[in-house]
Amino acid sequence: MTPGVYVIGCEPATGKSAVALGVRQLLARRLTRLGVFRPVVADPEHDPLVAVLRSETFPYEASVGVTFDEVRADEERALEEIVARYRALAAQCDGVLVVGTDYTSVGAGGEVQFNARVALNLGLPTLLVVSGHDRTVSEVREALAVAHAAVKGAGCEVVGMVANRVRFDLVGDIASNDATTPVFALPEIDLLMAPTVGQVAAACDGEIIAGDAELLGREALHLTVAAMTLPNLMERIEDGAVLITPGDRADVLLASLFAHASKELPSPAGIVLTGGLRPSDTFLKPLEGFPTMLPVILTEHGTYEAATLAGSREGVIAVDTPRKITKALAVFEEYVDGDELLSRVDVARSEAVTPLMFEYELLERARAARKHIVLPEGTDERVLRAAETLLRRRVVELTLLGPEDEVRGAASRLGVDLWGANLLDPTDEEIRERFAAEYTERRRHKGMVLDAARDIVTDVSYFGTLMVALGMADGMVSGATHTTAETIRPAFEVIKSAPGAGVVSSVFFMCLADQVLVYGDCAVNPNPTAEQLADIAISSAATAAQFGIEPRIAMLSYSTGHSGSGAEVERVRTATELVRERAPELSVEGPIQYDAAVDAGVAKTKLPGSQVAGRATVFIFPDLNTGNNTYKAVQRSANAIAVGPVLQGLNKPVNDLSRGATVHDIVNTVAITAIQAAG
Repeated sequence: MTPGVYVIGCEPATGKSAVALGVRQLLARRLTRLGVFRPVVADPEHDPLVAVLRSETFPYEASVGVTFDEVRADEERALEEIVARYRALAAQCDGVLVVGTDYTSVGAGGEVQFNARVALNLGLPTLLVVSGHDRTVSEVREALAVAHAAVKGAGCEVVGMVANRVRFDLVGDIASNDATTPVFALPEIDLLMAPTVGQVAAACDGEIIAGDAELLGREALHLTVAAMTLPNLMERIEDGAVLITPGDRADVLLASLFAHASKELPSPAGIVLTGGLRPSDTFLKPLEGFPTMLPVILTEHGTYEAATLAGSREGVIAVDTPRKITKALAVFEEYVDGDELLSRVDVARSEAVTPLMFEYELLERARAARKHIVLPEGTDERVLRAAETLLRRRVVELTLLGPEDEVRGAASRLGVDLWGANLLDPTDEEIRERFAAEYTERRRHKGMVLDAARDIVTDVSYFGTLMVALGMADGMVSGATHTTAETIRPAFEVIKSAPGAGVVSSVFFMCLADQVLVYGDCAVNPNPTAEQLADIAISSAATAAQFGIEPRIAMLSYSTGHSGSGAEVERVRTATELVRERAPELSVEGPIQYDAAVDAGVAKTKLPGSQVAGRATVFIFPDLNTGNNTYKAVQRSANAIAVGPVLQGLNKPVNDLSRGATVHDIVNTVAITAIQAAG
């Protein structure tokens, strides 16, 4: 039998999607090929939860069973089809996460029993989820007992129960470490139940007529009917509110846009204009000059009807709600003992390392290290969104650089929560003077004087680097809007290379489908000498080992072994011998071609008996041109995740981002920097 777990929501509105996300994250730590399956869906073409949970490894249609109509028409036949489709998926997987029905059509009375029957036929243990919303401790316990009795009575194994959406002050009273069936309690989070602005628009049958469409993904934390006069309304605008007002209230529209653009006022999430009253283009056109503009939605419904429709729309976790996904994972990680739950599901750890496993391990290790990282580009949208993710999941302590009103204003306009972040302005007179004196002292041998230093240290890259050098932060990540040179030049000047490191270099972690490889150097040294190549290889092996990758070094060339000659081949051969002399404990092979380094069949022909050929994990490229092009080719053609560049050889960690870095890239790089800082 393929291992797995069946998540059953035992009543409506339990928030089981958030629980399922957390369980998926747990299972992905151990399973290379994790399948996701929903036995019954409303729409066989698109189920939002399947879209969020499933892996690209399996097609969407493999992850769904039957429709509610099919269950109602013939439950026995539908069950047979569910079992057949599940087994077809499970045969391709190391484990499967199954998420039960949504209480949309079957009916609450028989839905728990139906899900229990499905779980029994699939041979899976169950994880039960009940709602704690507006319930006392005794009411939650009663709901748990009823659910447990119903599922156990159907013959199913229950590995745990989750009381979700519990009042914060009641969480500790409900959670239980019962040896038979543990109970985990998760607090109610408004963000997870709030609809997005786009979902509010859909509920009102509205269309966006102005503003930034990308802000439709911001959560509508409040709904405010804006019927009062402007002075009174301005006192009641809240962060994340959607204002609902007649379309002829130009004053309300302007006030909401002003609040959104302001650095001082709460930032509304959107505005719904009712009655089909569309402002004229001559009114809307000048508004396009705002740096960012909240979505303006027009609906034909009246104000009362629009407010009723919007208020009835509950939020869902979907692909386009990254803040909800991040928050759901953060809450699950904080309140659920993952190791305890995994031990009960009895999922064996896979020997392969998938990108998801690698990334999860990064976050776990960074969280355990408790390091402080500075992000100099504090007003960049990607950096702000990454900062929110890192803070919500408690990965690191963060400092963002920039004028506080500008950083908070940018975050507010994006709907980003920076609670817990430190904000620091590089023009702060006291710190600027301290840093200028320090920089002058460190660069006096280069003729630096205090007046010049005062200007230099206000550059965010220099300011962040000095924070690291002086112990005010453990590491720095920059480069989203700065060049590699702008990011690492201050590190060369102030932090300098570590003792024994002959050259500062870089690696990329290349996350392939079932393994993680290390590529160096693809970002820093254009034409390294043989000695520098040897230094890069030894540093890269140490970096690989630090991140749990057994280093087997391939010194790459256009020739393998003694099959070719030439200056470039000899340079690699010399570098290989230097590695063997300096670090005899390392497994290294070179010169070697890429195919012989990764393919066991080719290795058997070209280098029989080699301990590295065919199974290399660390690849050292002969020059920057080759390395940079190769990592990008593999990244695109193999759909690999490239994490880096990660700098190595510095006294303290400073890491560079690609200017095309995604939020995901920034999160990973910060985690890596924290692990490097931990040593």
